[in-house]
Amino acid sequence: MTVRNSRSKSPVSHRRRRFTACALATTAALMLSGCGDTFTQVYQRGYIVPEGALEQVPLGASQEQVLIVLGTPSTVATVSGEAFYYISQRAEQKLAFLPQQVTNQRVVAVYFDKDRRVQRLANYGLKDGRVFDFVSRTTPTSGSEISYLNYLFAIAKPIGS
Repeated sequence: MTVRNSRSKSPVSHRRRRFTACALATTAALMLSGCGDTFTQVYQRGYIVPEGALEQVPLGASQEQVLIVLGTPSTVATVSGEAFYYISQRAEQKLAFLPQQVTNQRVVAVYFDKDRRVQRLANYGLKDGRVFDFVSRTTPTSGSEISYLNYLFAIAKPIGS
């Protein structure tokens, strides 16, 4: 009579364990892939325009009417006529360690004439915008900026050319 050691592994049980482990790993990966939206953080910044609010601001309306309907603007421009700007931005962050991505950006601009009446309304979106620094401590100047390399090439240039 031969006695088998209960601890010895047969090739069938080893394959079964590997298959079970792979099946569990695949199932866990599929379940976690469906949770991608669960971990997404949404950040809403700025002014959210209520539905139908822009339709309540007709051309020729006064500044007071605009303030009543839309509220206090995000910023006010007084250079070359007055304008109210209502700025909002929506960003999403997929996971805590990933950077935020701007998914929607909106600037509602209300331009006024000299009598402080609505001259025109503008609604700028993400595709209309460009990246610029709102709080820049530099003043743009006309002309060109000369870099260090341009300066060296200007010095090295022969005098007669």
